[in-house]
Amino acid sequence: MDIYQAIMLAVIQGLTEFLPISSSAHLILPSQLFGWPDQGLAFDVGVHVGTLVAVMFYFRADLARLISAWYRSLGGTRTADSALSWYLLLATLPAVFAGFFLSNMIEHLARSILVIAGTTLIFGALLGWADSRRQEVRTLVNLGPRDALWIGLAQAMALIPGTSRSGITMTAGLMLGFDRDAAARFSFLLSIPIIVGAGVFKGIDLAQSGSAASWELVGLGAVLAALSAWACIWLFLSWLNRIGMLPFVIYRLLLGVALLVVYFAA
Repeated sequence: MDIYQAIMLAVIQGLTEFLPISSSAHLILPSQLFGWPDQGLAFDVGVHVGTLVAVMFYFRADLARLISAWYRSLGGTRTADSALSWYLLLATLPAVFAGFFLSNMIEHLARSILVIAGTTLIFGALLGWADSRRQEVRTLVNLGPRDALWIGLAQAMALIPGTSRSGITMTAGLMLGFDRDAAARFSFLLSIPIIVGAGVFKGIDLAQSGSAASWELVGLGAVLAALSAWACIWLFLSWLNRIGMLPFVIYRLLLGVALLVVYFAA
């Protein structure tokens, strides 16, 4: 991997980790179109660390408040923030169990252009339907354990490449009647334990493999992924209520068609 590939892949990871457009669909295209080699496990770990730093920095005030409230809840003090912190943990569980039992099977059976194209199209259309039928009568204050569990089950489906973790969790939030901002914020906060978990497992694999890496490119990738992810979150939340989900739905449909063309032309 050269520096240009590192820059492009890092920016793609940073942008697509949080936009509802599927990072796996975007990361497979450069290798298919340009014949790029696999970026390697160390680079994957680096860009995941970058996106984690970005989302934690953006929501640093929320995280400090939620962690403090969660800690106080252990002593019996219950607040809206402590409830939200517990709901985030609850919503994380389905993806943890699904990842533990199904990740190997999905890795072998579902990581193909055809599968990614199909899920990009199907879940893109579902996001458009949910946004067009949204009621927007609920905020995060109204979140309950059943809502958290449904959103968590939706997040578990994102193990299938092309689904988009952020896209499917926002879709679930909109279908449950939450406004766009609440659906997006819960999705972003919910990404933190998932990215931490993925980074830990990839880091363990990296340590066990002992594979060589260009640490300058890994460091560059981490920094670029962090900067692009932070900018993405800020712009998305700033523009969401003005532009809605339609631009992302249209983009996903076009991307899915492009992947089908690549698949059938190969």
